[in-house]
Amino acid sequence: MTTEKVQILQRVIDILDCFTLEQPSLGVREVARKVGLSSSTAGRLMSAMKDLRILSQDPVNKTYSIGSRMLTWAGIYTATSDLRAVALPVMVNLLERTRETISLYVLEGKERVCIERLESPEPVRITARVGRRIPLYAGSAGKCMLAFMPEAKCEEILNQIVLTPLTQATIRDKDTLRRDLAIIRKEGCAVSYGEWILEASGVAAPIFNEFGSLVASLTISGPGQRFTEEKIQGYKELVKEKAREISSKLGYIPR
Repeated sequence: MTTEKVQILQRVIDILDCFTLEQPSLGVREVARKVGLSSSTAGRLMSAMKDLRILSQDPVNKTYSIGSRMLTWAGIYTATSDLRAVALPVMVNLLERTRETISLYVLEGKERVCIERLESPEPVRITARVGRRIPLYAGSAGKCMLAFMPEAKCEEILNQIVLTPLTQATIRDKDTLRRDLAIIRKEGCAVSYGEWILEASGVAAPIFNEFGSLVASLTISGPGQRFTEEKIQGYKELVKEKAREISSKLGYIPR
């Protein structure tokens, strides 16, 4: 990152630091004075931050406050920090029992994001970095989330997305995807064969919080040649058991 970009990023952080519980709304001149910038420079930065939803602006008095994107990030941090702490011991046990890669995904917009991953000890394994974003329609973890989120939200997402193929096995038709989601709801877990990585297979189950809301999906993934039909049947029961265990620790009570 260039020195200029670092300087801009530091100014953005300095501007955000101006907003507190005591002063949740500020004008451009107030912010400029606090961070030591000219009003024109502060105004340009804050206008750009508003366009990115990092800040919001009152249409009447023109003051700024923290934007919706910051609230989204804060919510993700709060939810996932607790979720990871609860899920990690269960994931370790699942890794020991399967010797396959174990991943924890959360929903972010129309994508899923990996927030924790334990890699298989096998020399041939599936790897993907924490923080990677993957479309919901491809792979067991994403389809699991679509299946177990509220139906109206699922339909809203399906109406907005384009099923761009990631591999030859990616589902490309929304009616086919809807039928797949109905099966997933019935079975309580999702299975995929090479939908976002051609050589990979995965089995995923949903995790719910104390309010019964979907918060994550737990996934076992590995090379397709190791995922025999017999193993997949065993993994389906195992991943559902472990997802229920995490859900229970989060306060979920099945109804």
